[in-house]
Amino acid sequence: MNVDLFDFELPEELIAQTPLAERTASRLLMLNKQSGAIEHGAFIDLSSKLHAGDVLVLNDTRVIPARLLGMKQDTGAKIELLLLKQLEDDRWEVLAKPAKRMKIGTVVDFGDNGSGEPLLRATVEEEGEMGARIVRFSYEGIFNELLDQLGEMPLPPYIKERLDEKERYQTVYSKHEGSAAAPTAGLHFTEAFLAELEAKGVELAYITLHVGLGTFRPMSSETVEEHEMHAEYYEISEETAKILQRARDEKRRIIAVGTTSARTLETIGQRFGDEPLQSCNGWTSIFIYPGYTFQLVSGLLTNFHLPKSTLVMLVSALAGREHIMQAYEEAIGKKYRFFSFGDAMFIY
Repeated sequence: MNVDLFDFELPEELIAQTPLAERTASRLLMLNKQSGAIEHGAFIDLSSKLHAGDVLVLNDTRVIPARLLGMKQDTGAKIELLLLKQLEDDRWEVLAKPAKRMKIGTVVDFGDNGSGEPLLRATVEEEGEMGARIVRFSYEGIFNELLDQLGEMPLPPYIKERLDEKERYQTVYSKHEGSAAAPTAGLHFTEAFLAELEAKGVELAYITLHVGLGTFRPMSSETVEEHEMHAEYYEISEETAKILQRARDEKRRIIAVGTTSARTLETIGQRFGDEPLQSCNGWTSIFIYPGYTFQLVSGLLTNFHLPKSTLVMLVSALAGREHIMQAYEEAIGKKYRFFSFGDAMFIY
């Protein structure tokens, strides 16, 4: 299957640069995955599409201030590191820029402790592809506190505006630190709107998937089948496993909030098959594209994605490529806002 099947023209002015003042103020395109019927409304209209007994699955990962700006110890050249994945102890997988200056053994310093010594130091131990490096950090004190002091929020490259309020790139239910990017479909929710859905009888369940390198990597192959996804860490609690198992047994709808939740649900669906779902953790590199048979997900709330991206392929697997391309064409025509701070789509 050719990647170009998932291409479309997107005017640059439709890429949302800043979040709306109110989280729930975005627009909502509602797509019936069977018929392809499209409705347009406001995000709060999601309430009318959810029913008592539906399970809404949210990713409670929290973005860390993962972008570090430092200097090479030997030359003073500026280096940017984006933390992607903690491996063990103080070893991390990072994206380095400019990567060509980051050979094995290179040392990069961050901050100043007031005595001319860095607050944080990174030494390159391994080189990977497309700017990836394995570095070991050395420091005194608590790593996360140093990150809060030195790091910046790692906004996607298509967002040029500065984000003044860091919490607007976190969901209101974010809990477990570890992501290099936000699960952006969840940014639309407020605590009040979630409480309103619960009062209606919608059941909330939380999973964790730490968003990593795959979010920043474009498709590098010409065919869909050749693409390899980067592994990301996930966790499912015992409470969530029981909620999902009851919903599956009773044939109630399981609605994923965001593609990260969808990928996690489908990972455990494949992991346990027809056996009872259990609490678990691990790494997933699941790649969902048309032809895939969904195990658990029956509906999806998501934002609008990049042309030719793995995320457009995932939503096309759920609703059909033709329905998705038609919906995107209509969204562009009606000037919906795209990507991380943009509007939402509900596939049901």
